[in-house]
Order: sequence, then C-alpha cells, then structure tokens
Amino acid sequence: MNVYQILTVSLILFFSVILHEIAHGWVAYRLGDPTAKLAGRLTLNPIPHIDLFGTIILPAFLIMTHSPVVLGWAKPVPVDFSSLHHPKRDMIWVGLAGPVTNVLLAVFLSLFLHLNLLPVVASILKSGIIVNLVLAIFNLIPIPPLDGSRFVMGVLPYSLARVYARLERYGIIIVFLLLYFGVLNSVIWPAVVFLAHYLGV
Repeated sequence: MNVYQILTVSLILFFSVILHEIAHGWVAYRLGDPTAKLAGRLTLNPIPHIDLFGTIILPAFLIMTHSPVVLGWAKPVPVDFSSLHHPKRDMIWVGLAGPVTNVLLAVFLSLFLHLNLLPVVASILKSGIIVNLVLAIFNLIPIPPLDGSRFVMGVLPYSLARVYARLERYGIIIVFLLLYFGVLNSVIWPAVVFLAHYLGV
C-alpha cells in the first residue's frame, strides 16, 4: 500500500467513524436524550470526535502493517440511556444507528460505481465501501461496549442484561485478544467480502 492509498483509506475511515458516532448521538437525541447535543457532539467538526488512539494510532498501525481488517473509532458519543423514552428498547436503536449509517454510506458509494469513472476514483469508492462495511460488521459483534451488545442488552431480561453488562470493563481486552489471534478477522472479512460483492466491489 503506497502513501496515497494509506492517506485515502485513513481519511475515509476518519470521516466514517465520525458519522457513525454522530448517528448514535442523533438517534439518542430523537429518543429523548440530549446528552450528546449538549456536549457539542452532533457536529461534523472532526475535532470533538478525535480519539488519539482509536482515530489515529490504531488505524495507522493496522494500515502500515497491511492488516486485512482496518479498524478505528472516534471518541464515543455520550449517551444517558436512562433519559431515553423507553431505555431498554431505545438502546437497541441507538446502538444500531452507527452500523446502519456505515451500511448506508457503503450503499451510497456503490451507486457511483456504475458510472464511467477514472480508475483512481473507482478505487477510492471501493475503499470507502470496504471500510464502511468493516466498521458496520465489527461494531455489530456482541461484545460490550461494541454496538451489537446494545442490541443484546435490549432483548435480554433485566437480570441477565445486568450480568452481561459487566463484561464491558473487559470488552476492549477481549476484542484485542480476538483480533490478535485472528478470530475476528475470520468472522469480519468473509462477511465484508460477501456484502461487498453485492455492492459491486
């Protein structure tokens, strides 16, 4: 991967994770929680969303080491689930908002692949599709604090949801162990390839 490709993928990932987080905050706001809005996080200004490790260091490391899966995240948007109109149900929609946004971005970018584009433009669009599909599928993994865990907590009975939520303090460690041993790559990448095929990549 040359410098141009690294910069392109980095920029696509950067803005995709920002839109992912804004989606969480916007849906939470629509469902009764103004926390993200009051914190100034419902903005396209990238500065409030930057997480030094998740937005810059980790993606750069994965790109430069030619990892088959490039991951990253913005600073999580604050959500007070107790402020939602229906906390248990609405946390599902707040959690799904980010991955759904990434899928919609991938679909939107795929629409332009049918045009007679310069190869360099088509390559950028394909990178954008892949990055957004990776973000969507990765975040749907049901390991707290990933978005898939919000769906699980929303459907579990309260007693089980409380026990499940305790995993959150160990969640990032579990995720990195699964990445290190290639478990997540074997799950994420086949799903990305399958979906990307139907989007013209």
